[in-house]
Amino acid sequence: MNDVVLWRRLMAELLGSAFLAAIVIGSGIAAQRLSPGNIGLELLENAAATATGLFAIILMFGPLSGAHFNPVVSFVDAAFGGLSWRDAGLYLPAQVVGCVGGAVIANVMFSTAAMSLSVHHRASPGHFLSEVVATLGLLLVILALARTGRSGTAPAAVGAYIGAAYFFTSSTSFANPAIAVGRMFSNGFAGIAPSSVPVFVAAEVVGGLLAVAVIKMLYPGVTSAEAADIIVPHLREVDTAGNSGPSHGHAGQSATDRGIGP
Repeated sequence: MNDVVLWRRLMAELLGSAFLAAIVIGSGIAAQRLSPGNIGLELLENAAATATGLFAIILMFGPLSGAHFNPVVSFVDAAFGGLSWRDAGLYLPAQVVGCVGGAVIANVMFSTAAMSLSVHHRASPGHFLSEVVATLGLLLVILALARTGRSGTAPAAVGAYIGAAYFFTSSTSFANPAIAVGRMFSNGFAGIAPSSVPVFVAAEVVGGLLAVAVIKMLYPGVTSAEAADIIVPHLREVDTAGNSGPSHGHAGQSATDRGIGP
């Protein structure tokens, strides 16, 4: 389990989710203004900003909370014993509130209405399948890296996967119920109509359930210690003796040794 105190983890999830929504929605608005009428270029700009921004915010907040920013990731982590069910339940509102707040901030930064419900309808069978595939793939990346001791590469891998999934899925790969809720509050390039959100959330839950089954088939024996280090290895709180280190790892390695400390 993560040894960082709960309120710090929740704050990390809230702030990280806010940054994520601001990156996705803000870059979408910017792309529309920079490349009006060129949908392909707008999508490329939005995808590039999201992929690189996600990489950065995982590095920022990952050592504290794991940088889930996604309820499906949190609950799948709980299913493998890396996070308690209680904490996963507490992560969820922090992630949703963060994504809604980030949407508002993005809107205000670009001098649009703080909240404007999107009219971008996306609910089709193709979108549903896309979100199942996008969410399944995201979780396979995360859990496979944790299971094989390569969590340190997860920030880059997750960013790369989401950037690619913008193009290979018709839904542009939300893969995250919290961001789906947040994106409905911006009537811009990255928005989604409120009526489409339940379809996306349902597909993402299905993708999460499939991921649990597939991971158990491909990587049997995932331990709670491995699951606890998704998306990246976590820090420990400094104890009364002044000692600190990662919550899980090899004996004798400090946080700095593993690339997650100053």
